Amino acid sequence: MMQTDLPNRLDRLPWSPWHTRVAVALGVAWILDGLEVTLVGSVGGVLERGDTLALSAAQIGWSGSLYIAGAVLGALGFGRMTDRLGRRRLFLITLAIYMAGSLATAFAPGFAFFAACRFATGLGIGGEYAAINSAIDELIPARLRGRVNLAINGSFWLGAALGAGLSLLVLDPRVFGPVWGWRAAFLAGGAMAVAILLVRRHVPESPRWLVAHGRIDEARRIVLAIEAEVERRHGKLPPVSGEIPAAGQAPSLAQVARVLLHRYRRRSAVALALMVSQAFFYNAIFFTYSLVLTRFHGVPEGHVGLYVFPFALANVLGPLLLGPLFDRIGRRRMIAFTYVSAGLGLALTGWAFMQGWLDARSQAWCWSAVFFLASAAASSAYLTVSEIFPLEMRAIAIAVFYAVGTGLGGFAGPALFGGLIGTGSHAAVAAGYAVAAALMAGAGWFALRLGVDAERKPLEEIAPPLEADMREPPRR
Repeated sequence: MMQTDLPNRLDRLPWSPWHTRVAVALGVAWILDGLEVTLVGSVGGVLERGDTLALSAAQIGWSGSLYIAGAVLGALGFGRMTDRLGRRRLFLITLAIYMAGSLATAFAPGFAFFAACRFATGLGIGGEYAAINSAIDELIPARLRGRVNLAINGSFWLGAALGAGLSLLVLDPRVFGPVWGWRAAFLAGGAMAVAILLVRRHVPESPRWLVAHGRIDEARRIVLAIEAEVERRHGKLPPVSGEIPAAGQAPSLAQVARVLLHRYRRRSAVALALMVSQAFFYNAIFFTYSLVLTRFHGVPEGHVGLYVFPFALANVLGPLLLGPLFDRIGRRRMIAFTYVSAGLGLALTGWAFMQGWLDARSQAWCWSAVFFLASAAASSAYLTVSEIFPLEMRAIAIAVFYAVGTGLGGFAGPALFGGLIGTGSHAAVAAGYAVAAALMAGAGWFALRLGVDAERKPLEEIAPPLEADMREPPRR
């Protein structure tokens, strides 16, 4: 096999402004996702009004589920293309699709068009997950990969805060008011994507992917340019520690299936458990966040955004503060701690809700405490899936587990909780919380038993290139 030192050269680099620019340019995918989800959650009550779209609670829930369905299909389709055509090309295409879907949402005349636009927007976001997670892991030094990946995934909640603030602004009668404000909010989201598309054009292709596809000279030029910029800031770089086998071309779908179901079957089981549980946990609760506040606690539709701010802050701080521990203490123990603790916290919140002990403010604070832990847990699921499979199939592996996990957990969640909330029963909603809590706790225990100790290790050590790895016995 061909040998290369380029991955080792990338992993030895100190953190630099170049890394910061890449993290910001790519991490905005989660900010946009958070913006979209929060806008729908914050304006959900407004969309039930007769002078807007006159949607029912079930239709709002189904629009959330269709957004997830689009994300699932987008992840699968664009994930495969990401392994074949490159990370950079796809994270530009998927952002453009998101932009078009968000802008079109602003012109929806009724439920059918609104739901179709949410589906199209989901297509773009799903494709982003596969392309962006692949690129981030392949460009960030190994010793920092955990904390950076968690922080970037946690930036979803910066978008959530932005969406909450935007909804408060545009729904204010002194600005646009409910009738036109929700349309202005989606227009603003699309406009943001235009600006981000311009910034993202300057992010290079992954040198690891280029080497795998025989474009060695291009990969070397990119690494040399990165090193030159880092040296101007930090001085002479440490020597490179040797060469490693280079990855090859993207495998066939049949080969992907054999790797996931045979060679890495234990890793696949852990990845699936983490993705299903966090998807149900998050999407079930957050897509119907505004409905709980408006129907059970009497919060006016235009004030829902106020209750998103503490929730979003907790979700941002969780990965930022706990992320370094995933590199220091280790993946398995921290995944287990965050998953089990988040599940226990939600179960207790559901019990208090059923007993009628919570008002709107205390409900929001309870959710905030729970999701401080759950945000780090969910981010670690994406980190796990993106680093434990070989480079040749990294994007499609991310796509498969995102699609299956989100399809099983995320698609069912909003529709189920929309129906539970529609009953008006505290006990019914609390039962849904109990299911989500049990899934999280079970996944955490499973990861502790069967997870991979991937902290501070190069990607090629965690999952060697397929050609080299196939000569050895099946791995965990």
